[in-house]
Amino acid sequence: MLPNRIPYFYSDPNKAIAHFFYFSFFLFSLFIILKSVHSKCKLGFQRLPSIPPPPPLHNLNSTMRPLDESETTQVFEKLFKFTGNNLKNIVESPSHEGPDQTPGRYCFRLHKNRVYYVSESLVKRATNIKRDNLVALGTNIGKFTKSGKFHLTIQALNLLAANAKHKVWLKPTSEMSFLYGNDVIKGGLGRITDNINAYDGVVVFSMSDVPLGFGIAAKSTQDCRKMDPNGLVVIRQADTGEYLRSQEDI
Repeated sequence: MLPNRIPYFYSDPNKAIAHFFYFSFFLFSLFIILKSVHSKCKLGFQRLPSIPPPPPLHNLNSTMRPLDESETTQVFEKLFKFTGNNLKNIVESPSHEGPDQTPGRYCFRLHKNRVYYVSESLVKRATNIKRDNLVALGTNIGKFTKSGKFHLTIQALNLLAANAKHKVWLKPTSEMSFLYGNDVIKGGLGRITDNINAYDGVVVFSMSDVPLGFGIAAKSTQDCRKMDPNGLVVIRQADTGEYLRSQEDI
């Protein structure tokens, strides 16, 4: 059944046609406006400068640079544990390398998470080498772990031996045991310097004064003299036997 009253939209055909054109024109105008805004936004994004991707991690680690404050503190604390006030000799030691007549200085550089003790003259010459091709420079004395902790390595032995504050000497019969990575016990101890306290850093020598490695004192000098032959004297940290046992890590 049809309604009694026809809606206004259909009551006048002329008005219906006019409304249809008005509505069509409104939709067409809206379409043109949206298309124009979309084109401008797209053009604007295209004009934005492209952001280069971050460099890979191996490039960051391969950059040779001076130590920052935190890294310097860790390195000096480790060296001071073995050298004491002789650390000043390491830091201020003059370098006669290079063509300059005046002696230079030694410095510390970080390269691929390893710390190097190197002359300033050699550092200047190393700047001519592409960082990815630079394997090492100077003397490697230690490395930083992934957690950011610094550890001395066996390559630092000669530097520590020349400036050692505390020393122990092994009997010839105990040298091989130490070079196989074992700790030092009282029965293998030949001599020991005075005034060593527990947990001091000590450098281990043969009886002929050849440096063999280094470690941490388990007991003081006085306690060592009272110990039984199987008592622990030095906790080994590094020894020259690593050059054969751990060639890939050195």
